[in-house]
Amino acid sequence: MNFPLPQALGAHAPLPLVARRPSQLVGSTPVLWIDEPFAPPGRGFYAKLEGANPGGIKDRPGLHMIHEARRRGDLAPGTPIVESSSGTFALGLALAGLTFEHPVTVVTDPGMEPSVLRLLTTLGAHVDQVAAPYADGGWQRARRERVAELLARTPGAYCPDQYHNPDSVAAYGPLAMELISQLGRIDVLVVSVGTGGHSAGISRVLRESFPTLTTIGVDSVGSTIFGQPVRPRLMRGLGSSIHPGNVDYAAFAEVHWVAPAEAVWACRQLGRRHYATGGWSVGAVALVAGWVARTYPPGTRIAAVFPDGPHRYLDTVYNDAWCRDQQLLVQEPPPEPDEIAEPDECEVTGWTRCGRVRDPLGRTTAQRAEAGAR
Repeated sequence: MNFPLPQALGAHAPLPLVARRPSQLVGSTPVLWIDEPFAPPGRGFYAKLEGANPGGIKDRPGLHMIHEARRRGDLAPGTPIVESSSGTFALGLALAGLTFEHPVTVVTDPGMEPSVLRLLTTLGAHVDQVAAPYADGGWQRARRERVAELLARTPGAYCPDQYHNPDSVAAYGPLAMELISQLGRIDVLVVSVGTGGHSAGISRVLRESFPTLTTIGVDSVGSTIFGQPVRPRLMRGLGSSIHPGNVDYAAFAEVHWVAPAEAVWACRQLGRRHYATGGWSVGAVALVAGWVARTYPPGTRIAAVFPDGPHRYLDTVYNDAWCRDQQLLVQEPPPEPDEIAEPDECEVTGWTRCGRVRDPLGRTTAQRAEAGAR
């Protein structure tokens, strides 16, 4: 059977007036100007609303990675796809499974929201949930070990490996081209970092047009990506308990860590003021992008990527009772982050900025790629 090329895989083009396949709804997402309360009138940033995709930003790599695996012959028609995900990439893989006719198994953990579990089942995916985290590597290592078990007993099954697969990075080239078309010039890019795919892919393409681009990474407290000690994390969708090979450390001018209460405040302010909000990553990115808008010279053009919408977070971020139980309903965050000189100088527990970014394992780009290949 011939499958129509998903819009997300091609060059920037408007969405069709009538989509014949759900994959054709991916891409060409809107941009919204965000100012108060994050920045004073006349100052602000442009938010790329990836929640306008059917499942969120990871519809793009879900489709692209499976398309490329089929093209190379790594994935035979009709064979199973098995992958680890905390949520958004699982939705992208469910879309890819529907588009290319592959059964999809998502390995997740108890932190995945019940609404997402139900939605994945409705979309035809099988959900396999691990029971306990590893002491070293947490839930992510537990999920990846389970993926390895399932692959070993399922001949021909394919794992896209979103943490290390360079196809995940390449999938975001069209998003970068959309931003160029929409904004014309971009001086600062603010992006959350989890698997590293969209921060690396977008900044790489933008820098070809804007060599002086400043890329600011946004991470979660308790994440080990940039050299902090790993801790249990409430925030899903950004941060990591492992060191993904797709993170392009050299691309970042600085990194900010954000705590859950600060992200909750930002998410709710976005909803009240701009009718456009999302999950943990969206709140964290908005907080940092607002700081950039307040502190950088007037006229600086700032693009911030909002990876998803609010729907999967209605029982957490937007649930007063849950937030009170977690002690997340606090006053407005401070206007400035704390600062540290080295990413491992101390353990951060709230919004903190560091102007030095390096791979905490000391790997080169080639070594990270090689580790992913193994």
